[in-house]
Amino acid sequence: MSRKQKKMLYRILLSAVLLIGAHFAPLSGWLRLVAFLIPYAVIGYDVVWGAVCNILRGQVFDEKFLMALATVGAFATGEWIEAVAVMLFYQVGEWFQSIAVGKSRRSIAKLMDIRPDRACVLRDGEELEVDPDEVQIGETILIRPGEKIPLDGVVLEGSSAIDTSALTGESIPRDCSAGEKVLSGAVNLSGVLQVQVEKEFGESTVSKILELVENSALKKARAERFITRFARYYTPCVVVCAVMLALLPPLFVGEWQEWIHRALIFLVVSCPCALVISVPLSFFGGIGGASRKGILIKGANDLETLSKVKTVVFDKTGTLTNGLFTVAELHPIGMEKEDFLYYAAMAEGYSTHPIAQAIRSAYGKEIDHNHVEGIKELSGRGIRAIIDDWQVLIGNDKLLKSVGISFPPCGHSGTIVHMVVDEEYVGYIVIADQLKADAPQAIAELKKCGVDRLVMLTGDVRSVADSIGAKLGLNQIEAELLPHQKVEKVEMLLGEKVGGTLAFVGDGINDAPVLTRADIGIAMGALGSDAAIEAADVVLMDDQLEKLPQAIRIARKTMAIVRQNIVFSLAVKGLVLVLGAFGLAGVWLAVFADVGVMVLAILNAMRALKL
Repeated sequence: MSRKQKKMLYRILLSAVLLIGAHFAPLSGWLRLVAFLIPYAVIGYDVVWGAVCNILRGQVFDEKFLMALATVGAFATGEWIEAVAVMLFYQVGEWFQSIAVGKSRRSIAKLMDIRPDRACVLRDGEELEVDPDEVQIGETILIRPGEKIPLDGVVLEGSSAIDTSALTGESIPRDCSAGEKVLSGAVNLSGVLQVQVEKEFGESTVSKILELVENSALKKARAERFITRFARYYTPCVVVCAVMLALLPPLFVGEWQEWIHRALIFLVVSCPCALVISVPLSFFGGIGGASRKGILIKGANDLETLSKVKTVVFDKTGTLTNGLFTVAELHPIGMEKEDFLYYAAMAEGYSTHPIAQAIRSAYGKEIDHNHVEGIKELSGRGIRAIIDDWQVLIGNDKLLKSVGISFPPCGHSGTIVHMVVDEEYVGYIVIADQLKADAPQAIAELKKCGVDRLVMLTGDVRSVADSIGAKLGLNQIEAELLPHQKVEKVEMLLGEKVGGTLAFVGDGINDAPVLTRADIGIAMGALGSDAAIEAADVVLMDDQLEKLPQAIRIARKTMAIVRQNIVFSLAVKGLVLVLGAFGLAGVWLAVFADVGVMVLAILNAMRALKL
């Protein structure tokens, strides 16, 4: 508990003891009144003073005004013990609320712990401790074991295990060494690292994430906006109704004190604390719970939209697939596989093309360039080279057609690389982007979540797209699309949807236009991608596609909690208001309808923290 919460707890306990003492004390007259005023002042002075200050500022109708009016009125009608009890239980509810909000904030604060306090920068051969804001791009920082990485950069020296759980929710450390990028907010676990800074602190990953989380409360959901508007009109209406209840019936039936007592009960019941507190707390809890799992939801409105998703549109490369070319199959003709791969790797030895890199990676040995001469790159077709005095051609269909060499049909999905040695066709290599290991399970989970339309948009060739779509069981596949055509397809799908919302899931690097056009944009594996964090509404901080159905479930459970609190609060209050107006509800039932309902609603809202 905070110091303020402890102070309130002491006030509650002291007031309760004084109330019991006043009730059993052998006092009468004004002495008995003073005995009850003392515990009332102990527990309620801040509420009454807050109501007075709000009235002076023109903010009359709020819960403090209702509680002050109800309890002062109870003193005026001789209901002294009820007046103190109502204020006491109200403060118990407020204290309970502060505990709940504090717990919710601490779940977010765990994420905020990623903010680095200092950076050790190497300048003129010396180690200087400075604020991360003072480190410039290109400078070298030193990160020792146990320290947070303060800025994004690339490792110059050293190797270590990096804990990225605060960023991605992934508990398994990631190994890094020279030449690899590291991100601010992660924790260096083992070795000493020297890192060259690539981004200023204000543009670093940790700053972007913290800004996103801190601003999430500003984006209110429709349910929150409804509650705000509801409370604005609801409170003055119930005050007017209470005044009418106190004044009109006695004109016809008398018994002024009885009707004023009913009006005071009406005021106690009508306090909208349960709704005003529990609904935002539910959203806050849902966003906090998701952030602990590496799912950043920018605001309550995005969480509400995510809960209604019925159509999910995927980019292919980097989202459903790994986004890395690999050698899927070798098909040599009249040559051993080892020799076939040797000639292919030697020919591609100088190329920076991803396909060349995939072939060299499959070869797995160092390229001896002394065996290669006369390399000529044929733009858009392939490479010609002389390897060990053999003339080698390696490339696509266009290359072989241009030199008049026939080749057999290849019924494989993926990029086909043919090879010719001394004008003789010797086989082909299938290069493919591999499906992510968790993609089939993620698609199956989405279907279980009630997502009834799964679409893939890709710029890849039709054969590759159809193969991926068939393996995953997607409803619709659109291939060979340019970036602007993806936007057009999403707009078409938005027009076709019947109920629910449409989510687009991309890798966040080149999908910004589509991410912003969809009802909700979800960026996959977006660590370090400014474009993703800016354009997307939801950011999945690593490459685990299985977090997508998890995010939808969290959103739906949070919205279910919000609806439960709204219905429960309004139903109980409505019932007790009617009972109170007819004299069938006493002060204690009124206290339950106010404080009791608020406590139950808060307890229900706190479930969102554990989603």
